[in-house]
Amino acid sequence: MKLAVVGATGMVGEVMLQVLSERNFPYTELIPVASKRSVGKKVFCGGKSHEVVGLETAVSIKPDIALFSAGGSISLEWAPKFADSGTVVIDNSSAWRMDSSKKLIIPEINANKLTASDKIIANPNCSTIQMLVALAPLKENYGIKRIVVSTYQSITGTGVKAVQQLENEYKSKIGEMAYPYPIHRNALPHCDVFMDNGYTKEEMKLVNETHKILDDLSIRITATAIRIPVVGGHSESINVQLKKDFELETIRKLLNESPGVVVQDNPENNVYPMPIYAAGKNEVFVGRIRKDESQKKTLNLWVVADNLRKGAATNTIQIAEYIVKENLI
Repeated sequence: MKLAVVGATGMVGEVMLQVLSERNFPYTELIPVASKRSVGKKVFCGGKSHEVVGLETAVSIKPDIALFSAGGSISLEWAPKFADSGTVVIDNSSAWRMDSSKKLIIPEINANKLTASDKIIANPNCSTIQMLVALAPLKENYGIKRIVVSTYQSITGTGVKAVQQLENEYKSKIGEMAYPYPIHRNALPHCDVFMDNGYTKEEMKLVNETHKILDDLSIRITATAIRIPVVGGHSESINVQLKKDFELETIRKLLNESPGVVVQDNPENNVYPMPIYAAGKNEVFVGRIRKDESQKKTLNLWVVADNLRKGAATNTIQIAEYIVKENLI
């Protein structure tokens, strides 16, 4: 099992190496791949040192699986080259998500759609992943009419430059800006770029990816995405209108028994999900479960997850684990 990690020296790539080690992924050869300036550097995974190679070298090695987290332009150019050599590519960028010929996969929801002919597989956006891990069981049991979601997103979703900006601002130090405004003591209603309809790309990803993953264009969805000065993970306030009525205890039990979900919902004892406790964990945490008293058959949820783990690295590796388990390579 030759496994390539493309973008191994980046923020998500480093987390991929950690998760691979923690989950004892069954590779026999690990191929860390990065840009030319990183070739020859060493990365560590599974207690061993591995030398970084370039993209052309990695293609020539013909890995069985390649985990991509190097940005959309790299994925568009290089994923087909890996796929043509027989490699299964699991891509963490937005490059292939809405391509009708590519599967968009959250293993807890739709991994069973994968076949041996799928050579480029898309990993959804981090915000979409955590929302749907929580909502898919509700759709299956009650049906969903409408979703209103507001996200409160970690700066790690922007990358190293954003983390550095926040650290500089903590120290009152002038440095490179990842955002058009300070992020320390602030909240920016601006994730990704604005589109003609007034929404950002991040907000429209929540709409379009949800329709594709749940295979249901009838669900009405509206989103607002906010960047906040948090490092540990993304939080979401979700208002979901169901097709059938429900009892709260049944909802709690259903979510608690759903794969990848941890219910933390005891507000009397101040128990609810928070990004500071989700950091470094692979699960999606759900709390503040309550009925919307303004509208029938409607539920409010607070959903938190580590965006670099379940929102990126862990979900990608879970797809790879499914491919290995089902002998799809």
